[in-house]
Amino acid sequence: MDKTIVEKILSIKSGREVSAGDIITANVDFIMIPDAQGPWVIEVFEKLKNQSVFENERIAFIIDHYVPCPNAKVAAHHDMMREFCKKHSIKLYESGEGICHRLMFEKGHIYPGGFFIGADSHSCSYGAASGLGTGVGATDAAVAMHYGKLWFKAPPSIKVVLEGELKPYVTAKDAVLYIIGQLKADGALYKTLEFCGPGVSSLDMEDRFTICNMAVECGAKFGIMPFDEVTEAWCLERGIDISDAVHADKNAIYEKEMVIDLATIDCGVALPHNPDNYATLKSVEGTKVDMVLIGTCSGGSLKDLACAAKILRGQKPRADVRFLVVPGSKEVYKEAIKEGYISTFLDHGALILPPGCGPCCGSSPGVPGDKEVVLSTANRNFLGRMGNTASEIYLASTHACAAALLTGKITNPEAFVNE
Repeated sequence: MDKTIVEKILSIKSGREVSAGDIITANVDFIMIPDAQGPWVIEVFEKLKNQSVFENERIAFIIDHYVPCPNAKVAAHHDMMREFCKKHSIKLYESGEGICHRLMFEKGHIYPGGFFIGADSHSCSYGAASGLGTGVGATDAAVAMHYGKLWFKAPPSIKVVLEGELKPYVTAKDAVLYIIGQLKADGALYKTLEFCGPGVSSLDMEDRFTICNMAVECGAKFGIMPFDEVTEAWCLERGIDISDAVHADKNAIYEKEMVIDLATIDCGVALPHNPDNYATLKSVEGTKVDMVLIGTCSGGSLKDLACAAKILRGQKPRADVRFLVVPGSKEVYKEAIKEGYISTFLDHGALILPPGCGPCCGSSPGVPGDKEVVLSTANRNFLGRMGNTASEIYLASTHACAAALLTGKITNPEAFVNE
Protein backbone atom coordinates (compact mmCIF):
# COMPACT_ATOMS: atom_id res chain seq x y z
CA MET A 1 0.00 0.00 0.00
CA ASP A 2 1.26 3.49 -0.84
CA LYS A 3 2.40 5.48 2.18
CA THR A 4 2.73 9.04 3.43
CA ILE A 5 6.15 10.32 4.51
CA VAL A 6 5.41 9.72 8.19
CA GLU A 7 4.22 6.15 7.51
CA LYS A 8 7.39 5.44 5.55
CA ILE A 9 9.76 6.79 8.19
CA LEU A 10 7.94 5.06 11.05
CA SER A 11 7.92 1.80 9.07
CA ILE A 12 11.70 2.00 8.75
CA LYS A 13 12.23 2.97 12.37
CA SER A 14 9.94 0.27 13.73
CA GLY A 15 10.97 -2.52 11.36
CA ARG A 16 7.38 -3.25 10.29
CA GLU A 17 4.79 -1.98 7.86
CA VAL A 18 3.05 0.98 9.48
CA SER A 19 -0.24 2.65 8.62
CA ALA A 20 -1.97 5.56 10.33
CA GLY A 21 -3.49 4.45 13.62
CA ASP A 22 -0.98 1.67 14.32
CA ILE A 23 0.66 1.50 17.76
CA ILE A 24 4.38 0.95 17.28
CA THR A 25 7.75 1.05 18.98
CA ALA A 26 10.20 3.07 16.92
CA ASN A 27 13.96 3.61 17.15
CA VAL A 28 14.94 7.22 17.81
CA ASP A 29 17.91 8.80 16.03
CA PHE A 30 18.54 11.75 18.34
CA ILE A 31 17.21 13.06 21.66
CA MET A 32 17.30 16.72 22.68
CA ILE A 33 16.76 17.88 26.29
CA PRO A 34 16.53 21.62 27.10
CA ASP A 35 16.92 23.06 30.59
CA ALA A 36 13.17 23.64 30.90
CA GLN A 37 12.78 19.85 31.21
CA GLY A 38 16.33 18.69 31.95
CA PRO A 39 16.09 18.27 35.74
CA TRP A 40 12.84 16.30 35.50
CA VAL A 41 14.24 14.07 32.75
CA ILE A 42 17.24 13.33 34.97
CA GLU A 43 15.05 12.58 37.98
CA VAL A 44 13.01 10.04 36.01
CA PHE A 45 16.13 8.54 34.43
CA GLU A 46 17.76 8.01 37.82
CA LYS A 47 14.74 5.97 38.94
CA LEU A 48 15.37 3.39 36.22
CA LYS A 49 16.93 0.12 37.32
CA ASN A 50 19.67 0.34 34.73
CA GLN A 51 20.92 3.91 34.54
CA SER A 52 22.77 3.75 31.23
CA VAL A 53 22.17 5.72 28.03
CA PHE A 54 21.61 3.88 24.77
CA GLU A 55 24.19 5.94 22.86
CA ASN A 56 25.68 9.10 24.35
CA GLU A 57 26.53 10.64 20.98
CA ARG A 58 22.83 10.68 20.08
CA ILE A 59 21.77 12.81 23.04
CA ALA A 60 22.27 16.49 23.78
CA PHE A 61 21.29 18.67 26.73
CA ILE A 62 20.91 22.38 26.01
CA ILE A 63 20.74 25.36 28.35
CA ASP A 64 18.55 27.88 26.52
CA HIS A 65 15.30 28.69 28.33
CA TYR A 66 16.82 30.29 31.41
CA VAL A 67 19.56 32.49 29.94
CA PRO A 68 21.06 34.26 31.79
CA CYS A 69 20.32 32.13 34.81
CA PRO A 70 17.66 34.07 36.81
CA ASN A 71 17.97 32.62 40.33
CA ALA A 72 19.70 30.12 42.61
CA LYS A 73 17.09 27.39 42.05
CA VAL A 74 17.65 27.41 38.30
CA ALA A 75 21.42 27.60 38.83
CA ALA A 76 21.16 24.35 40.79
CA HIS A 77 19.18 22.80 37.92
CA HIS A 78 21.84 23.84 35.44
CA ASP A 79 24.56 22.36 37.64
CA MET A 80 22.51 19.16 37.85
CA MET A 81 22.51 18.96 34.06
CA ARG A 82 26.25 19.62 33.85
CA GLU A 83 27.03 16.85 36.30
CA PHE A 84 24.70 14.39 34.57
CA CYS A 85 26.21 15.09 31.14
CA LYS A 86 29.73 14.75 32.52
CA LYS A 87 28.84 11.43 34.18
CA HIS A 88 27.36 9.93 31.02
CA SER A 89 29.65 11.67 28.47
CA ILE A 90 26.69 13.46 26.89
CA LYS A 91 27.03 16.64 24.84
CA LEU A 92 25.98 19.78 26.73
CA TYR A 93 25.42 23.05 24.90
CA GLU A 94 26.07 25.73 27.46
CA SER A 95 24.20 28.92 28.24
CA GLY A 96 24.57 31.37 25.35
CA GLU A 97 25.10 28.79 22.59
CA GLY A 98 21.55 29.30 21.38
CA ILE A 99 18.01 27.96 21.21
CA CYS A 100 17.73 24.17 21.25
CA HIS A 101 15.94 23.84 17.90
CA ARG A 102 18.32 26.11 16.03
CA LEU A 103 21.31 24.26 17.50
CA MET A 104 19.85 20.96 16.33
CA PHE A 105 19.94 22.41 12.82
CA GLU A 106 23.32 24.12 13.07
CA LYS A 107 25.16 21.21 14.66
CA GLY A 108 24.04 18.60 12.14
CA HIS A 109 21.92 16.52 14.54
CA ILE A 110 18.99 16.22 12.14
CA TYR A 111 18.79 14.85 8.63
CA PRO A 112 16.27 13.68 6.01
CA GLY A 113 14.46 10.47 6.92
CA GLY A 114 15.56 10.57 10.56
CA PHE A 115 13.40 10.38 13.67
CA PHE A 116 14.06 12.88 16.43
CA ILE A 117 12.46 13.72 19.75
CA GLY A 118 12.92 16.71 22.00
CA ALA A 119 11.62 17.56 25.45
CA ASP A 120 10.09 20.72 23.99
CA SER A 121 6.88 21.03 22.01
CA HIS A 122 8.49 22.89 19.10
CA SER A 123 10.69 19.92 18.21
CA CYS A 124 8.39 19.57 15.19
CA SER A 125 10.79 22.16 13.68
CA TYR A 126 13.01 19.31 12.48
CA GLY A 127 10.53 18.44 9.75
CA ALA A 128 12.05 21.32 7.78
CA ALA A 129 14.89 18.93 6.90
CA SER A 130 12.38 16.24 5.84
CA GLY A 131 12.82 14.20 9.00
CA LEU A 132 10.31 13.52 11.76
CA GLY A 133 10.57 15.61 14.90
CA THR A 134 8.18 15.78 17.82
CA GLY A 135 8.05 16.96 21.40
CA VAL A 136 7.75 14.54 24.32
CA GLY A 137 7.48 14.81 28.10
CA ALA A 138 10.16 14.18 30.69
CA THR A 139 9.22 10.53 31.30
CA ASP A 140 9.28 9.61 27.61
CA ALA A 141 12.57 11.44 27.09
CA ALA A 142 14.18 9.65 30.04
CA VAL A 143 13.02 6.22 28.87
CA ALA A 144 14.18 6.96 25.32
CA MET A 145 17.63 7.93 26.60
CA HIS A 146 17.98 4.44 28.07
CA TYR A 147 16.30 2.28 25.41
CA GLY A 148 16.83 4.38 22.28
CA LYS A 149 13.21 3.85 21.32
CA LEU A 150 9.66 4.86 22.25
CA TRP A 151 6.13 3.76 21.51
CA PHE A 152 3.97 5.94 19.29
CA LYS A 153 0.63 5.91 17.58
CA ALA A 154 1.25 6.58 13.90
CA PRO A 155 -0.74 9.74 13.10
CA PRO A 156 -2.89 10.33 10.03
CA SER A 157 -1.66 13.02 7.67
CA ILE A 158 -3.16 16.20 6.33
CA LYS A 159 -1.83 17.00 2.88
CA VAL A 160 -1.06 20.72 2.66
CA VAL A 161 -0.52 21.61 -0.99
CA LEU A 162 1.37 24.87 -1.39
CA GLU A 163 1.03 26.73 -4.67
CA GLY A 164 2.43 30.03 -5.94
CA GLU A 165 5.01 32.23 -4.21
CA LEU A 166 4.86 34.69 -1.35
CA LYS A 167 4.79 38.40 -2.13
CA PRO A 168 8.13 40.14 -1.43
CA TYR A 169 6.87 41.75 1.81
CA VAL A 170 5.04 38.60 3.00
CA THR A 171 7.02 35.97 4.91
CA ALA A 172 6.78 32.34 5.96
CA LYS A 173 5.59 33.60 9.36
CA ASP A 174 2.60 35.22 7.67
CA ALA A 175 1.95 31.96 5.83
CA VAL A 176 2.01 29.73 8.89
CA LEU A 177 -0.13 32.13 10.92
CA TYR A 178 -2.66 31.99 8.08
CA ILE A 179 -2.56 28.18 7.99
CA ILE A 180 -3.00 27.93 11.77
CA GLY A 181 -5.88 30.39 11.52
CA GLN A 182 -7.55 28.10 8.98
CA LEU A 183 -7.05 24.90 10.97
CA LYS A 184 -7.47 26.39 14.48
CA ALA A 185 -5.69 25.17 17.62
CA ASP A 186 -7.04 21.61 17.41
CA GLY A 187 -7.47 21.28 13.65
CA ALA A 188 -4.49 18.95 13.29
CA LEU A 189 -4.57 17.38 16.75
CA TYR A 190 -2.19 14.37 16.78
CA LYS A 191 -1.89 14.51 13.01
CA THR A 192 0.93 15.20 10.57
CA LEU A 193 1.00 18.29 8.40
CA GLU A 194 2.71 17.05 5.25
CA PHE A 195 3.60 19.99 3.04
CA CYS A 196 3.99 19.49 -0.70
CA GLY A 197 3.24 21.13 -4.02
CA PRO A 198 5.06 23.52 -6.36
CA GLY A 199 5.03 26.34 -3.82
CA VAL A 200 7.44 24.48 -1.54
CA SER A 201 10.33 25.04 -3.94
CA SER A 202 10.02 28.81 -3.41
CA LEU A 203 10.64 28.40 0.33
CA ASP A 204 14.21 28.34 1.63
CA MET A 205 15.22 26.27 4.66
CA GLU A 206 14.60 29.12 7.09
CA ASP A 207 11.07 29.50 5.72
CA ARG A 208 10.49 25.78 6.12
CA PHE A 209 11.88 25.86 9.66
CA THR A 210 9.45 28.62 10.66
CA ILE A 211 6.46 26.78 9.20
CA CYS A 212 7.32 23.40 10.73
CA ASN A 213 8.20 25.05 14.06
CA MET A 214 4.63 26.29 14.45
CA ALA A 215 2.85 23.13 13.25
CA VAL A 216 2.24 22.24 16.90
CA GLU A 217 0.16 25.41 17.31
CA CYS A 218 -2.70 23.68 15.48
CA GLY A 219 -2.11 20.47 17.44
CA ALA A 220 0.10 18.63 14.94
CA LYS A 221 2.33 15.79 16.08
CA PHE A 222 4.64 16.33 13.12
CA GLY A 223 5.13 18.97 10.46
CA ILE A 224 7.27 17.83 7.54
CA MET A 225 8.54 19.25 4.26
CA PRO A 226 9.44 17.11 1.24
CA PHE A 227 13.02 16.27 0.38
CA ASP A 228 13.90 18.30 -2.72
CA GLU A 229 16.75 20.25 -4.30
CA VAL A 230 16.60 22.92 -1.61
CA THR A 231 16.90 20.32 1.16
CA GLU A 232 19.65 18.48 -0.67
CA ALA A 233 21.74 21.61 -1.22
CA TRP A 234 21.35 22.60 2.45
CA CYS A 235 22.43 19.14 3.60
CA LEU A 236 25.39 18.82 1.25
CA GLU A 237 26.68 22.26 2.25
CA ARG A 238 26.82 20.99 5.85
CA GLY A 239 28.03 17.47 5.16
CA ILE A 240 24.72 15.96 6.28
CA ASP A 241 23.87 12.46 5.06
CA ILE A 242 20.89 12.35 2.69
CA SER A 243 20.84 8.61 2.04
CA ASP A 244 17.80 8.04 4.30
CA ALA A 245 15.56 10.58 2.55
CA VAL A 246 12.10 9.31 1.61
CA HIS A 247 9.22 10.61 -0.47
CA ALA A 248 5.48 10.17 -0.14
CA ASP A 249 3.98 7.65 -2.55
CA LYS A 250 1.73 8.93 -5.32
CA ASN A 251 -1.39 7.21 -4.03
CA ALA A 252 -0.79 7.66 -0.31
CA ILE A 253 -3.94 8.04 1.77
CA TYR A 254 -4.49 11.33 3.59
CA GLU A 255 -7.15 12.24 6.10
CA LYS A 256 -7.83 15.39 4.13
CA GLU A 257 -6.19 17.83 1.74
CA MET A 258 -5.98 21.60 1.84
CA VAL A 259 -4.62 23.83 -0.90
CA ILE A 260 -2.89 27.09 0.01
CA ASP A 261 -1.98 29.62 -2.69
CA LEU A 262 0.97 31.46 -1.18
CA ALA A 263 0.47 34.34 -3.60
CA THR A 264 -2.91 35.19 -2.05
CA ILE A 265 -1.59 35.48 1.52
CA ASP A 266 -1.03 38.95 2.89
CA CYS A 267 0.61 40.11 6.11
CA GLY A 268 -1.13 38.69 9.13
CA VAL A 269 -1.04 38.65 12.91
CA ALA A 270 -2.11 36.36 15.70
CA LEU A 271 -4.21 38.42 18.07
CA PRO A 272 -4.04 37.90 21.83
CA HIS A 273 -4.19 35.31 23.34
CA ASN A 274 -3.72 32.37 20.95
CA PRO A 275 -1.66 31.65 17.81
CA ASP A 276 -4.84 30.56 15.98
CA ASN A 277 -6.53 33.93 16.61
CA TYR A 278 -5.65 35.04 13.10
CA ALA A 279 -6.39 38.41 11.55
CA THR A 280 -5.03 40.28 8.57
CA LEU A 281 -2.54 42.90 9.61
CA LYS A 282 -4.59 45.55 7.82
CA SER A 283 -7.54 44.86 10.13
CA VAL A 284 -5.50 45.91 13.18
CA GLU A 285 -3.26 48.47 11.51
CA GLY A 286 -2.74 51.49 13.74
CA THR A 287 -2.74 49.56 17.02
CA LYS A 288 -0.22 51.23 19.33
CA VAL A 289 2.83 49.09 20.14
CA ASP A 290 4.87 49.44 23.35
CA MET A 291 7.47 46.72 22.79
CA VAL A 292 8.87 44.82 19.81
CA LEU A 293 10.58 41.46 20.17
CA ILE A 294 12.62 40.09 17.26
CA GLY A 295 14.10 36.68 17.96
CA THR A 296 13.23 33.26 19.44
CA CYS A 297 13.23 29.96 17.55
CA SER A 298 10.66 31.16 15.01
CA GLY A 299 12.18 34.59 14.40
CA GLY A 300 15.82 34.67 15.44
CA SER A 301 17.56 33.41 12.32
CA LEU A 302 20.18 35.39 10.44
CA LYS A 303 17.60 35.87 7.70
CA ASP A 304 15.17 37.38 10.20
CA LEU A 305 17.78 39.76 11.57
CA ALA A 306 18.86 40.73 8.06
CA CYS A 307 15.28 41.52 7.05
CA ALA A 308 14.77 43.72 10.10
CA ALA A 309 18.10 45.52 9.68
CA LYS A 310 17.38 46.27 6.03
CA ILE A 311 14.14 48.04 6.96
CA LEU A 312 15.63 49.93 9.92
CA ARG A 313 18.94 51.00 8.39
CA GLY A 314 19.05 54.71 7.65
CA GLN A 315 15.63 55.35 9.21
CA LYS A 316 15.02 57.70 12.12
CA PRO A 317 14.77 55.76 15.41
CA ARG A 318 11.88 56.24 17.84
CA ALA A 319 12.21 56.47 21.60
CA ASP A 320 8.67 55.39 22.49
CA VAL A 321 8.94 51.71 21.49
CA ARG A 322 11.17 49.36 23.46
CA PHE A 323 13.13 46.99 21.25
CA LEU A 324 14.43 43.55 22.24
CA VAL A 325 16.58 41.40 19.97
CA VAL A 326 17.35 37.75 20.75
CA PRO A 327 19.66 36.04 18.21
CA GLY A 328 18.78 32.38 17.72
CA SER A 329 22.33 31.19 18.30
CA LYS A 330 25.87 32.33 18.94
CA GLU A 331 26.69 31.72 15.27
CA VAL A 332 23.75 33.88 14.20
CA TYR A 333 24.88 36.56 16.66
CA LYS A 334 28.46 36.56 15.33
CA GLU A 335 27.31 36.82 11.72
CA ALA A 336 24.85 39.57 12.61
CA ILE A 337 27.70 41.55 14.17
CA LYS A 338 29.88 40.93 11.13
CA GLU A 339 27.15 42.10 8.74
CA GLY A 340 26.41 45.24 10.77
CA TYR A 341 22.88 44.22 11.77
CA ILE A 342 23.57 44.51 15.49
CA SER A 343 24.97 48.01 15.04
CA THR A 344 21.79 49.00 13.20
CA PHE A 345 19.65 47.60 15.99
CA LEU A 346 21.67 49.47 18.62
CA ASP A 347 21.15 52.68 16.67
CA HIS A 348 17.42 52.03 17.11
CA GLY A 349 17.70 51.58 20.86
CA ALA A 350 17.73 47.80 20.91
CA LEU A 351 18.55 45.77 23.96
CA ILE A 352 20.48 42.78 22.65
CA LEU A 353 19.81 39.69 24.77
CA PRO A 354 22.07 36.61 24.74
CA PRO A 355 21.24 33.79 22.33
CA GLY A 356 18.45 31.68 23.78
CA CYS A 357 14.70 31.71 24.29
CA GLY A 358 14.78 35.15 25.85
CA PRO A 359 11.48 36.54 27.17
CA CYS A 360 9.38 34.30 24.88
CA CYS A 361 8.20 32.11 27.76
CA GLY A 362 8.63 34.64 30.55
CA SER A 363 11.66 32.94 32.05
CA SER A 364 14.24 35.61 31.22
CA PRO A 365 14.44 39.42 31.31
CA GLY A 366 12.03 41.33 29.08
CA VAL A 367 8.66 41.11 30.85
CA PRO A 368 6.18 43.69 29.49
CA GLY A 369 4.18 46.00 31.73
CA ASP A 370 0.46 46.01 32.49
CA LYS A 371 -1.75 46.81 29.48
CA GLU A 372 1.29 47.01 27.23
CA VAL A 373 1.13 45.68 23.67
CA VAL A 374 3.99 43.54 22.39
CA LEU A 375 4.54 42.75 18.71
CA SER A 376 6.67 39.61 18.57
CA THR A 377 8.22 37.17 16.11
CA ALA A 378 7.77 34.37 18.68
CA ASN A 379 5.52 31.36 18.17
CA ARG A 380 3.14 31.69 21.14
CA ASN A 381 1.11 34.51 22.63
CA PHE A 382 -0.85 32.74 25.37
CA LEU A 383 -2.09 34.87 28.24
CA GLY A 384 0.91 35.53 30.49
CA ARG A 385 3.33 33.91 28.03
CA MET A 386 5.95 36.66 28.49
CA GLY A 387 5.50 36.80 32.24
CA ASN A 388 2.58 39.21 32.64
CA THR A 389 -1.09 38.24 32.34
CA ALA A 390 -2.02 41.92 32.06
CA SER A 391 -0.14 42.49 28.79
CA GLU A 392 -1.14 41.64 25.21
CA ILE A 393 1.08 39.81 22.72
CA TYR A 394 0.55 39.95 18.97
CA LEU A 395 2.54 37.56 16.76
CA ALA A 396 3.79 38.84 13.43
CA SER A 397 6.59 38.67 10.88
CA THR A 398 9.99 40.26 11.20
CA HIS A 399 8.97 42.73 8.49
CA ALA A 400 5.93 43.82 10.48
CA CYS A 401 7.94 44.10 13.70
CA ALA A 402 10.55 46.31 12.04
CA ALA A 403 7.84 48.52 10.53
CA ALA A 404 6.24 48.94 13.96
CA LEU A 405 9.57 50.13 15.35
CA LEU A 406 9.52 52.98 12.84
CA THR A 407 5.88 54.00 13.29
CA GLY A 408 5.08 53.06 16.90
CA LYS A 409 2.07 51.06 15.78
CA ILE A 410 1.14 47.96 13.80
CA THR A 411 1.92 48.93 10.23
CA ASN A 412 1.84 47.24 6.85
CA PRO A 413 5.53 46.69 6.02
CA GLU A 414 5.04 46.71 2.24
CA ALA A 415 6.29 50.26 1.71
CA PHE A 416 9.34 49.71 3.92
CA VAL A 417 10.28 46.43 2.22
CA ASN A 418 9.97 48.00 -1.22
CA GLU A 419 12.16 51.01 -0.39
